[in-house]
Amino acid sequence: MPVMGPVAVDEPTIFERSRPGRRASEMPTADVDDVDVAALLDGVELADEMPALPEIAELDLVRHFTRMSQRNHGIDVGFYPLGSCSMKYNPRQAERIAALPAFRQAHPWAPDAAVQGTLAALWELERWLVELTGLHAASLQPAAGAQGELVGLLLIRAYHEHRGDDRDVIIVPDSAHGTNPASATTAGFRTVTVPSGPGGLVDADALADLVDDHTAGLMLTNPNTLGLFELDIARMAQIVHDVGGLLYYDGANFNAIAGRVRPGDMGFDVVHLNVHKTFATPHGGGGPGAGPVVASEALAPFLPAPVIVADDGPVPSYRFDHDRPHSIGRVHGFHGNTGVLVRALSYLQRHGGDGLASMSAKAVLNANYLAARTTDTLPLAYPQHPPMHEFVLRGSAVREHGLKVLDVCKRLIDLGFHPPTNYFPLIVDEALMIEPTETETPETLDAFAAALAQAVDEAERDPDLLRDAPTTTPVRRLDEAKAARELVLRWSPLA
Repeated sequence: MPVMGPVAVDEPTIFERSRPGRRASEMPTADVDDVDVAALLDGVELADEMPALPEIAELDLVRHFTRMSQRNHGIDVGFYPLGSCSMKYNPRQAERIAALPAFRQAHPWAPDAAVQGTLAALWELERWLVELTGLHAASLQPAAGAQGELVGLLLIRAYHEHRGDDRDVIIVPDSAHGTNPASATTAGFRTVTVPSGPGGLVDADALADLVDDHTAGLMLTNPNTLGLFELDIARMAQIVHDVGGLLYYDGANFNAIAGRVRPGDMGFDVVHLNVHKTFATPHGGGGPGAGPVVASEALAPFLPAPVIVADDGPVPSYRFDHDRPHSIGRVHGFHGNTGVLVRALSYLQRHGGDGLASMSAKAVLNANYLAARTTDTLPLAYPQHPPMHEFVLRGSAVREHGLKVLDVCKRLIDLGFHPPTNYFPLIVDEALMIEPTETETPETLDAFAAALAQAVDEAERDPDLLRDAPTTTPVRRLDEAKAARELVLRWSPLA
């Protein structure tokens, strides 16, 4: 049921609304004597004048940001079918628990004895992640999936260096997330691409030809970024392990297998999990996120420090252990995005093992249902295998009408739906990647399938309609190539 298309009204920026002397808040009068700030901050360059912040009345401020929020799409507003991202509903129960004062008001520098409840919650979350992945130990420090990737690769590097083994190659599938080769390069490795076979799965024979004594590891997503389960995963693990390499699991698609299949049982040595995807915590808008890393026993000594340990006694107690001589070091200013992690634990406790298995089953069911409803409109990219939690359609047929799949996506906005992921994976021509998640109803999926069919039909009957789309949004088509070439990283109202 379409819900996109906010009212297109002209909304001035907050700086354009600013008027000298207007206030939305006030600071209490200080009850201490004035101090010489410059003397206290000796050697620090101080500004000569106040920053040019907007001055605006409280009511105007509230209305401005309320109107801005109504222009944003989110899972609370409507269907969010981005493939490879699991944009699922965030339960309000988890929000309430994360807002409890003991969590919300805990200071990151508080001594361990003062935050026993928080440490107990984080320790329990680690136990959940260890059990769900079939591995040995976890770190909750990484603040996002991409940082989790980097940490996992740093663990692999530290492991090989500790053994005196000079390995410098990470193998990455041609269908991988773009962050995979980027993370490998950042961690100091060279990347080598292994191709997909005709059915969209990694070509295990090609992998066997690529591995050698330079191979540090293989990065895999399973199900892969086409939404297909890697049927040769056991053989690929054996191939990499036989040459002394390790397997890294990209957890972006863990929503398809949570509670049913464990990466450790497939042969993976290190896993990152996007708890802001799989376990339904807030996602998008630059954060916050969380990308915990779970490692095998061989890699556990290298996990970021400090780690949470539980001391036995009549009443268990918890503390941070900083004595980790082989650790790669701290990767977060403190101990991870605790509010996100508490939400993840609440989600896990609410579902339990059986509930997680049901969740992943419904995610796969919804994806297969929607795939069946849309493949008469556009064909599956790889019909040889049934999809798991997401699927990829091939939209190259719209080229016959002088259009691209991007035009179809823009038209979907006018028809009331956020577009799915497009042009990924790169190995699919004019790709549309769709992930409905487990929480959407058949009525919503039917409405999306009907909108996609309408857009593709209009591509043939009235291609100009798609070229002009979207027409219902405050901002029309952006010059995305120009935006990529000419980045504006800083902006000042005085510029």
